[in-house]
Amino acid sequence: MTEGASETTRREYAARMNRVVDHIQAHLVELLDLERLAAVACFSPFHFHRLFSAWMGETLQAHIHRLRLERAAKLLTFDHRKTITEIALDCGFSGSSAFARAFKQAYGLSASEWRKRKICQTNRNAWKAGEEAPHGSSAEPGPTARPSEILMARFPIDVQVRRLESATLAYIRHIGSYKGDAALFRRLFDQLFAWAGPRGLMGPEARYLSLFQDNPNLTPAAKQRLEVALTVPPGTAPDGLIGIKPLEGGLYAIARVRVLLHEYAGPWETLVGDWLPGSGYQPDGRPALEIYLNNPDTDLEGRFELEICFPVRPL
Repeated sequence: MTEGASETTRREYAARMNRVVDHIQAHLVELLDLERLAAVACFSPFHFHRLFSAWMGETLQAHIHRLRLERAAKLLTFDHRKTITEIALDCGFSGSSAFARAFKQAYGLSASEWRKRKICQTNRNAWKAGEEAPHGSSAEPGPTARPSEILMARFPIDVQVRRLESATLAYIRHIGSYKGDAALFRRLFDQLFAWAGPRGLMGPEARYLSLFQDNPNLTPAAKQRLEVALTVPPGTAPDGLIGIKPLEGGLYAIARVRVLLHEYAGPWETLVGDWLPGSGYQPDGRPALEIYLNNPDTDLEGRFELEICFPVRPL
């Protein structure tokens, strides 16, 4: 196979896998069997199962199972109006018994104990069943629950709850660790801009953002999904590594900040760990966002000006 043909094949596989990953995220509560998802990817079920495992680093069912459990763990911490059985069904489990077994196996605690302790650990692999689970929070966006005796690092922010409009995004997805990796973000945005610039998609109306699909307090770093994106006109076609997806509008808790690279964690910690518990809101299922408002390379202080946006809904 020639180099050009190999690159064309890789881009086509990336486009198909993007469609599948987006479909799974949007339909976790529904039946997600091999045949259905293979059809989304336009592969035979036999080949798709192998291709997905190679591309994502985990089997199809392991990926779906993990996302459902992580969503349930978040809801158990923050949504106390729903019963454990209701949460299990809302996350795509067939019933409370199957959910109870899966949750205990994954986290070493029953769902009721998890809810009682309000656990959202910094490293889900740092403790085993029978050991004391550490409380705390991550330095990245994600729901956190802290006991009152732990002093929180505060970063002065002004939080407003407002509605973001729906939009169409062109994005590049990265799966793996991204915390503090400025070179990774720059590389991904450079790829996105190299595609968007010649197509006239980087006009003054475009917005540039990152989407954080996973809760880093629960998802292992190697499996975390980051998407760097820009808004594009509806009807823009995907192109290989560049996927197209809707940005779901709705309520977000938003704070506008100016930070140096090493200060990124502070505003997120304050918003999620300090503001959220007393706000009258709870996390929603949409991804957390960062909307970038300047080019730090041209800022006199080298600061990043951005809006951090955490999806919420009323308690």
